[in-house]
Amino acid sequence: MLDKSVATEGATLTVLDPSGTPPKVTGKTPAPRLDALDGKTIYLVDSRFDDSVELLKQIAAWFAEHMPSVTTKIVQMASTYAKDDPELWERIKADGDAAIVGVGHCSTCAPAVSTHAVTLETKYGIPAVAVHTEKFVKVVKSVVRMAGLPQARLVFVPQPVMGKSEAELRAYVTGNDPATGEPVMREIIEGLTAPLPEVTAKERGAPAVSRNRLLSPGTEDSLQQMFLENNWTDKLPIVLPTEARVADMLSGTSRKPDEVVGQMQPTKNRGLWSYTVEKVAVNAVMAGAKPEYFPVILALASSGVTARGSTSSSAATMSVVNGPIRHEIGMNCGLGALGPYNHANATIGRAYSLLSQNLQGGSVPGETFMGSLGSNYTYNGLTFAENEERSPWEPLHVQKGYQADQSTVTIFQGCRTTTFSLGLRKKYWREHVKDMLLGTDAITAPILVLDPITARQFIDRGGFEKKADLIDWIYETAKMPAARFWDLQLVQNYVYPRATFGEEPLATRLEAADDEEIHMFRHEEINVIVVGGEANGYWQIYGARPQMTVLIDEWR
Repeated sequence: MLDKSVATEGATLTVLDPSGTPPKVTGKTPAPRLDALDGKTIYLVDSRFDDSVELLKQIAAWFAEHMPSVTTKIVQMASTYAKDDPELWERIKADGDAAIVGVGHCSTCAPAVSTHAVTLETKYGIPAVAVHTEKFVKVVKSVVRMAGLPQARLVFVPQPVMGKSEAELRAYVTGNDPATGEPVMREIIEGLTAPLPEVTAKERGAPAVSRNRLLSPGTEDSLQQMFLENNWTDKLPIVLPTEARVADMLSGTSRKPDEVVGQMQPTKNRGLWSYTVEKVAVNAVMAGAKPEYFPVILALASSGVTARGSTSSSAATMSVVNGPIRHEIGMNCGLGALGPYNHANATIGRAYSLLSQNLQGGSVPGETFMGSLGSNYTYNGLTFAENEERSPWEPLHVQKGYQADQSTVTIFQGCRTTTFSLGLRKKYWREHVKDMLLGTDAITAPILVLDPITARQFIDRGGFEKKADLIDWIYETAKMPAARFWDLQLVQNYVYPRATFGEEPLATRLEAADDEEIHMFRHEEINVIVVGGEANGYWQIYGARPQMTVLIDEWR
């Protein structure tokens, strides 16, 4: 549809605001501070990420040397930092006087550490200080504000903590907070004993965002600049969302413009932002999508899975479309499907990325995005359709329990590791595949993305007439000695704590002998997708965990 409102160069345009609706923030009351620490018991709560406990040991050593009347107890959370631990909080309330929680030194553990400190303060009446590294100042200040306690006591040490010697960590503790320039231990002590400042309603509230549907009019150039400066773009030019263009996009669905589609946040504990069908349409227009693509985009938006997660590991999403809609909207499932050149693939993926950024309250490096390396995949994710016609097996959505004539999109998250090969050799193909699986990060799961040529080779070489047989074989092949597995840093951070908490089958694997080979992945998270144009038998294994499959037909 030609939008006549932009036909004249230099004309003034009116466009719609692309941002979501922030959550309501309810102010909370902090715990009373202690008069002094003499004779008190302070719990040092280990978040179990990397070498957090090593820094806490140095804090305990400082108290032993400088305030020997203070009793310190180092305790570990029962599982990963991501889970609440009410049993531990009750123990601290019963036996302790205050808590120091740390260390927040990743994009997800820093918000979690702050949230645990707020929980101790507001639900259990325990004065608490959260210790983080300096890279997460803006992140955690945002988190405690959204939690309703902007005056929560936050102390910062240098980054990194991981791999540092006792002497180096001791220097962190005896040194100054790099965010404030004040001594770290003085801040910790005052955080537990000094009265907390009063905060205004504005300081306690959600971030200020425009609640006007329309933005102030401007020219094409001025509006492009406004969207750029407000971090509403991926730093590439966008299609301006005029009323006519958004109305045209809305014609692609029967849903009402003011219907709430879902909620999203860049990381847990940040606060869920909500958004309507019209807000999703605004971002779809910005991405250059067509109205006939809109049901797919709405389905992605309804998942609540962000394509712009804040994780410091720089994860991205993969979105796989199945069913009749692939051909109805002209998606590419053949030659070059994972690359450029297809309008539907490219703009659906970009729309998902832009709506994730704008409707979740932002994706700004240092604030709501902490990907240390970043990833080019996050421009528009990996978005493509499965080549069902050339696959020797049932398509992905049928594997997930849907009918072949239904249209779905399946979302995976990760895409941090990719191994790559050509075909399957006659003699050592099993060993080659195992080598590839060992190169897949162990906290996600393998997705085999196979050109149809390679898919048929798996049948010819391995006899995997059914996809389930291949998945079974992958599960049994993806093993490594237990000692090596449990020594992987990501496993230590995210899997080991769950195993010690008794989660099966992880707890049983933890009991294996050092040289015993154990499974690397969960069977139910292994997937196989056939895509490509048979130019050659190239294939890849991505490390990505399935999040959900969404029925597109419900959004038509």
